[in-house]
Order: sequence, then structure tokens, then C-alpha cells
Amino acid sequence: MNERIVTTRNFQEDLVIALSECEHDGLFVLTDENTASLCWPVVKDFLCLRKAHLLTIPAGDEQKTIATATHVWEQLSQLGATRHSCLINLGGGMVTDLGGFVAATFKRGINFINIPTSLLAMVDASTGGKTGVNLGGLKNEVGVFCHPHCVILHTPFLQTLHTQDLLSGYAEMLKHGLLDSKALWAETLNWGEQFLSRSEERGVGSEACSLLQRSIAVKQRIVEADPKEQDIRKALNLGHTVGHALESYSYLSASHPQNTTSHITPLKHGYAVAYGLVCELYLSTMKCGFPTEVLRQAASTIRAYYGEVGITCDDYDALIALMRHDKKNNLAGINFTLLSAIGDIRINQTANDEEIKEALDFLREG
Repeated sequence: MNERIVTTRNFQEDLVIALSECEHDGLFVLTDENTASLCWPVVKDFLCLRKAHLLTIPAGDEQKTIATATHVWEQLSQLGATRHSCLINLGGGMVTDLGGFVAATFKRGINFINIPTSLLAMVDASTGGKTGVNLGGLKNEVGVFCHPHCVILHTPFLQTLHTQDLLSGYAEMLKHGLLDSKALWAETLNWGEQFLSRSEERGVGSEACSLLQRSIAVKQRIVEADPKEQDIRKALNLGHTVGHALESYSYLSASHPQNTTSHITPLKHGYAVAYGLVCELYLSTMKCGFPTEVLRQAASTIRAYYGEVGITCDDYDALIALMRHDKKNNLAGINFTLLSAIGDIRINQTANDEEIKEALDFLREG
């Protein structure tokens, strides 16, 4: 199923159109505490939402669990939702991931619409049909492929974000530039220099909308070619094998500080992906001939925006153990997506422990 993605100029009208195409005898809107206060007021008086039930969950990726999904399932049931109801996920990546999973499984599947409110959700989490929750500190361990009926991008929501949240989404845009072409990579680098210094214009300029659409289109093309991630969709894993390990480890370390000497603090998804990109581009240079000058350009850009990662060499074995849990692994070992050049993708690559540790050294030391 191809997703319809609308960069809206008339938010209420486009939502009415999406709902008119989407069977629903009941309407429910899922938010977290942040989007309930910042984003729900923008839409709550829309005539098409006058009978909608608002469901609100706590904010934060640590809430993306089976327990939270169960809570939302129970609310839907108590409020009389049927298999013909529709769920609108109004929020960032946590809300669209969890809300999509809830919709895909409630009554064996109800319609849902994603309205992403963060840059990360707009360029990545809300599209592509992946839904899921975390389990045991591991990212997206439980989930299903299920596409939203529609994704509506209201870019003025970006004005509500802190710089850290914008950077979290920007990492995925950097990834898309590397997967696509030298031109998109260069434009994405240039846009990053501009948009962080013009907070009053975030998300509303035509330049921003155009680049967002082109970045999203990179993911769409890959997903349409391989919806169930049997082949080329693994390209989107660039930066994520190491990134997911760092993200999981940062939360595990924060929960059990007595078990680690790490100074790593809980990482936003995009920060972890940015650090993962540095490591996996290093592996690309080592194993696939990726240009050293582009590696250094990417590494210096990421260090400038995202700072130092906060791990030590004592953390390497734990990180590699987490990488072994990656869903894309096979009997050959830890699976990586690497590049031989910008836009020249090499899926199903492997690296041994010593090579991974060398990449982590490069991340730490530059």
C-alpha cells in the first residue's frame, strides 16, 4: 500500500478530505502530554473533530511499551471503538509508532491517520508502515508493518520544537542525503547551517518544505520497492545498527548507573543515529572504499551539532552485545548497511568485533 503524504496548506480542509476517504464510525485522537498542550489546541475546534475522543499518554520514548499500548487499547474499548473506528496519531515518533501499532492490532486492525508534529516523525517515523513498541530496553522489538491511511504534514508545528528535537530529525535527513545523491547531501548540509539560526522561520518557508518533501521521497521510493524489508529497504538502516545500540544502552545505563562507568546520558533517537552514521561511514571507508573526505565532512558536522557521545572503551562489549539483537541480523553476523560512495548502497554487510571497536574509537576520538 502506497501512503498518501500531504504537506498541507489548509490543515482543516486536508484533514476533512482524509477522513472522508477513511471509514469511521468513531474518531479518536492519540497525543502525548506535550502534543496535548501544544498541538491539540490547533485542531480541537475543527468541525470534523467535534465528536473525537482525546486519548493522552505520558511523553518520552520510555513510554513506548506494551504497557502503554495496553492502556490505549483499554481506553478504546471502554469508549466503544469498533473495527470501523479511526485513530489519529497527533505527535512525534513515539506517538506515531505506538499509535500505529495500537491501530494495527485493535480489533485486528482499524484505520489510522498520522499527523507528525516533530521533524523526526515527519521525515521518518510517521511514514513507511513500521509500527511497534520497545521491549526489555531494546528498540522496536514488537511491531507490525501497517501503513496509515494518510500522513498530513503541518510544518508550523516545527516552531514548537527545541533545537535538540530539530537535530534529532535532522540526523535522518542527513542519512537520506547520503543514501540519495551528492546534490541532496550538499543541500541538506547547507540547510542545516541555515535553519538552526532562524528559529522564527522553522518549518514555514518554502525552502524547508521543499527539502522535507525531497528527504521523505527518498524513504518513500525505497519502501515502495521493498515494503517488508526483504532487500533494499535495509538501506534505511544506515546508522541504525550502532545507533539503536547506543540509544538502548543510554537508557539502560541511566536506569542502572551502578552497572556502568559510562557518562552517556539518555539519547534522543536522532542523536544516536547521528553517532551511528559516523561509525558506519567509518566501516564503509574501511570495507567498501567510501571516500575519506566525505567521512571527515560528516564526522565534523555531526560532532559540531551533536557533541561528544560520552562512552568509553569499557562500554564496547555491551554495545556490541546489543547490536547482536538487531532484527536485521542473520547467521553471517551483525548486519550493516554501508556505502561505497554517496548514493551507492551496500546492504547485508558484516563487521567483526575488532572492526566495530575501531569504528567506535573513531567516533570517540575523531
